[in-house]
Amino acid sequence: MADGDNKSTNQLAAETASLEEQLQGWGEVILVTDKILRWEKVWFPLAVMGTVTFAFLMIYYLDPSVLSGVSCFVMFLCLADYLVPALAPRIFGSNKWTTEQQQRFHEICSNLVKTRRRVVGWWKRLFTLKEEKPKMYFMTMLCSLAVLAWVGQQVHNLFLTYLVVSVLLLFPGLNQHGIITKYVGMAKREINKLLKQKEKKNE
Repeated sequence: MADGDNKSTNQLAAETASLEEQLQGWGEVILVTDKILRWEKVWFPLAVMGTVTFAFLMIYYLDPSVLSGVSCFVMFLCLADYLVPALAPRIFGSNKWTTEQQQRFHEICSNLVKTRRRVVGWWKRLFTLKEEKPKMYFMTMLCSLAVLAWVGQQVHNLFLTYLVVSVLLLFPGLNQHGIITKYVGMAKREINKLLKQKEKKNE
C-alpha cells in the first residue's frame, strides 16, 4: 500500500512539475488571477462580476452567430497564448519571483492537476457504472439529460451560460472565505431537523 501511495505521490509531483513548465510564461498572470478569484481585496468580486456582465452584454448586443463567436473566442486564445508570455514580464515587473510566489504557483499547478485527476476519475467511474450496472447508468443519464434539457428550454441559453460562468468564477472566493461551508452546514442542519421531526411523528 505504501509503495502505491509513493508511486501516486511521485506521479502527482511529476505531473505538477510538467504543468509548471508549460505554464511558466503565464506565471505572473496566473498569480494575479488567483488573487482576484480568491478575493484578496473586498472589491475583487465586484470587479469579476462587472467584467463578466460587460462581456455578456457585448455578446448579447453584437449577437454573433455560433461560428463567429467560436472563431473570435479561439482567436482571442491564440493572441493571448502568443502575447502574454512576451508581455507579462514587462507589465508585472521582474522575472525574479519570491519564494512565496513560487510556492503559490506550485500550489496552483498542483490543485489543477488534482482537479484534472478528479474529473478523469469521475469519467472512469461513469464507464464502470455502465459496465457493472447498465440499467442504473441508463436511467441516471436519461434523467440527468432530461432535466438539463428542460432547464435549457426554460432559461435563455446566453443567460444560463452567464450564470454558469459567474458561479465558476465566484466559487474560489466563496470557498476561500468559508461561505460555501457555512451555507452547506446550515442546509445539513435544516435537513437533520426535518428528519428528526419526521422520526418523532412516526413514533
